[in-house]
Amino acid sequence: MSLRGARAARAAWARGWGAGCRRGASDLPRPPPRAVDVAELLRDATVAEERPRAAEARRPPGQCSVLLFPGQGSQLVGMGRGLLRFPRARELYAAARSVLGYDLLELSLHGPQEALDRTAHCQPAVFVASLAAVEKLQHLQPAVIENCVAAAGFSVGEFAALVFAGAMEFTEGLYAVKIRAEAMQAASEAVPSGMLSVLGKPQSKFSFACLEAQEHCKTLGIADPVCEVANYLFPDCRVISGHLEALQFLQKNSSKYHFRRTKMLPVSGGFHTRLMEPALEPLTQVLKSVGVKKPLVSVHSNVDGKRYMHPKHIQKLLVQQVVSPVKWEQTMHAIYERKKGVEFPKTFEVGPGKQLGAILKSCNLQAWKSYQNVEVLADDDEQILPLHS
Repeated sequence: MSLRGARAARAAWARGWGAGCRRGASDLPRPPPRAVDVAELLRDATVAEERPRAAEARRPPGQCSVLLFPGQGSQLVGMGRGLLRFPRARELYAAARSVLGYDLLELSLHGPQEALDRTAHCQPAVFVASLAAVEKLQHLQPAVIENCVAAAGFSVGEFAALVFAGAMEFTEGLYAVKIRAEAMQAASEAVPSGMLSVLGKPQSKFSFACLEAQEHCKTLGIADPVCEVANYLFPDCRVISGHLEALQFLQKNSSKYHFRRTKMLPVSGGFHTRLMEPALEPLTQVLKSVGVKKPLVSVHSNVDGKRYMHPKHIQKLLVQQVVSPVKWEQTMHAIYERKKGVEFPKTFEVGPGKQLGAILKSCNLQAWKSYQNVEVLADDDEQILPLHS
């Protein structure tokens, strides 16, 4: 780690936390004097290189890193326990309590699971756990942060990726997640809906299955039924969102559509479809109050898998994402595409679970061989290997 980077690693989370969120969080405590500012570390490394693109080209690809941030559905009672010996992680949870108005750490550690699974709770919980996991990773392997070249987050994880990359302050990002989660919770309660994970075969016709499920709903008297692909995970694997009756129809007729396995996800609504349209206006308004900046490392959008280019692009697509399918498979191809023989970067999943690692394995086996997850359930730092290994 460079001397300049070491100094930055001891700097405050001043940019990451700021003086508090502009809406509803003006009474947040001042940033702790010695907390790690990951955005400062990234910015400092960029300045030190002066020509970041040329420097990146000189850096061996195998020594670069990519961070993946999980989304809703990865939450589990006990998450955060593996982060508590890192003071900066505890301070994130303390700041979260001020923004949210309840003890997120207590809910994350002790549940109950039913309460944690509520959209209004689990989105902030996954967001904070992921950024606390970044603090753990920075403490154990600061070179991973200095050498990060790309980040992506699944659904709400995209907010964590943007905060990590310096595009948003922590408190503002968390407040936006709070409003998003509450609006999506309200939208999901308005219509009985959900999400169905489907592992198919090459001959599976997902769109045709969704159309027939919609027709089935119409026979039940459901006007304007919704059933559509909401997540593209890896080849032949999709998540379908919509009315519960449509998803039940697909499960019952799975063999007809060549579905190998179906499973309802632990979420409360038909996310990433037009069923979430009532959540658009609250999210649009809160994002207007967020000071969005250009990310210091490449952050890829769920909407199209491409890198964000400027702040207005971020604000627009974060809203669009709520009613659009998550193109995660396409994002993985965009991040890991390279010429034959070129090494893959080290990939770190920061947050609860290992779902993104499993998806990466199915999308790109060679890239997955350099994957690790940062444990948030147990206090185990042995699994984080040096970046140059």
